[in-house]
Amino acid sequence: MTRTSTSARQLSDDVLQSAAQAVEDTGDAASDALARAGEKIRDLRQEVKPALKDLAARAQDSLNRGLDTANETRLRAQQSLQQYADATGRYVAEQPVKSVLIAAAAGAALAALIIAARRR
Repeated sequence: MTRTSTSARQLSDDVLQSAAQAVEDTGDAASDALARAGEKIRDLRQEVKPALKDLAARAQDSLNRGLDTANETRLRAQQSLQQYADATGRYVAEQPVKSVLIAAAAGAALAALIIAARRR
C-alpha cells in the first residue's frame, strides 16, 4: 500500500470512529434526558396525587350535601302534600255538597278550556 492510501484509510477510520463516538454520545445524552424527564414525571405525579385526592374528597362531600339537601326537600314536600291532602279530606267530609259543587265547577272550567283550545 502506498502512503496516500494508508493515510486515506487512516483518515476514513478516524472519521468513522468519530461518527460512531458522536452517535454513542448522542444516544447517551438522549438516554440521560429521558431518564431526567421520567424522574420529573414521577415527581409531578407524587405532587399531584394528594391534590387529586383532596379534590375527589371535596367533590364527594359536595355531592353528599346535595343529596342530603334534596332528600330533606323531598321529605318536606311530602309532608306538605300530606297536610294538604288531610285538610282536603277533612273539608270534603265536613262540606260534602260544597265539595261536589266545587269539583263540578272546576271540571266544567277545565272542559271549557280544552274545548276552546281545540277550536283554535
